[in-house]
Amino acid sequence: MASGDIMLIEEFERAVEWQAEHAFENGAECTARVIRSLARVRETDTELGRRMASWAGLTLKDAMPLRVTGGLHHLALTGRDQRLLPVYAGAVTDQEAVDAIVLELVAEHDAELVPWLDGPPQTNEAGRSASIMAGLLWLAQRMVPRFELFELGASAGVNTMLERYFFRLGRTDVGPPDSPMRIAPDWRGEGSPPPPPDEFEIVDVRGCDVAPIDLADPDSALRLKAYVWPDAPARMERIDAAIALATANPPDLVQMDAGEFVREILAWPRQPGATRAMFHSIMWQYMPAETQAAIADAFHEAGAQATPDKPLAWVSLETDPATFRHELKVRYWNGGEDDGKTTLLAHAHPHGAWVEWEGVT
Repeated sequence: MASGDIMLIEEFERAVEWQAEHAFENGAECTARVIRSLARVRETDTELGRRMASWAGLTLKDAMPLRVTGGLHHLALTGRDQRLLPVYAGAVTDQEAVDAIVLELVAEHDAELVPWLDGPPQTNEAGRSASIMAGLLWLAQRMVPRFELFELGASAGVNTMLERYFFRLGRTDVGPPDSPMRIAPDWRGEGSPPPPPDEFEIVDVRGCDVAPIDLADPDSALRLKAYVWPDAPARMERIDAAIALATANPPDLVQMDAGEFVREILAWPRQPGATRAMFHSIMWQYMPAETQAAIADAFHEAGAQATPDKPLAWVSLETDPATFRHELKVRYWNGGEDDGKTTLLAHAHPHGAWVEWEGVT
């Protein structure tokens, strides 16, 4: 199978195996075993099995396996059924034994698990904000270093709160040192992002999602945690830190289609002395092609009106469908010759464990 076909997998068993290998390669061996059990679940005479067998979309692009594993993890987190805890802890590793546990859970909790198929996973991993912040530091050397930010696909607003996080990005530190959220990925590649200039500031940040999650609501927060792989303790710690920050001061989120949100934000009056910047991470692939095109058109139109004191920028950490590598890219508009040019700044781990800086000056 060519790498460019990865997101187009329709054959269920191949999609499940690919998703399991992806989890395994990213340090979640226990989750990989649970994912592999889904091939058996699909064959069961349950509502969950029947819906999986008749899935109308693209199994992997729709993240269907991760929808189900989120529901299974939720059973353990809520205490409804904790038979998977030894699997998550790595005490049960035999695949047939894992299959047996998962099949028992599906048979007994069919009605509870079926609704997890109704929507995609919502994680918006905080570790990804390390790449977004690195992109902002790079931009801060080239335009007004005061940022008005807006995020697409913000989910629960975990990354919408990035101005409250402390980051150690190679040799560069940025953010409040006393933050409970401390993000320090393994830094690779050539050099570090530039240090923040004295004027660096995030003056405003807001986000949108078609179905935002309220982290201050315990049930919603627990649902979000269910999508985090249980054998990834660092990720669980970051979710807990994000929940604490959101409970104290919720992120600014609005329920809105991404295309409508972009048009609204770009239409707001501009004040000189600030860079308006859009960012998003691992969500672009889930949007309809027409929405992607509409956002790009809106940005290019707004970029034509950008000036040195009213610049515009676009920062993204998204999956290259040809390589399945996660790429940090930036574009900006300030009335100069590089307006709209795409620059690849880094490759990154899908959950922020490492960032490989490309050394762009």
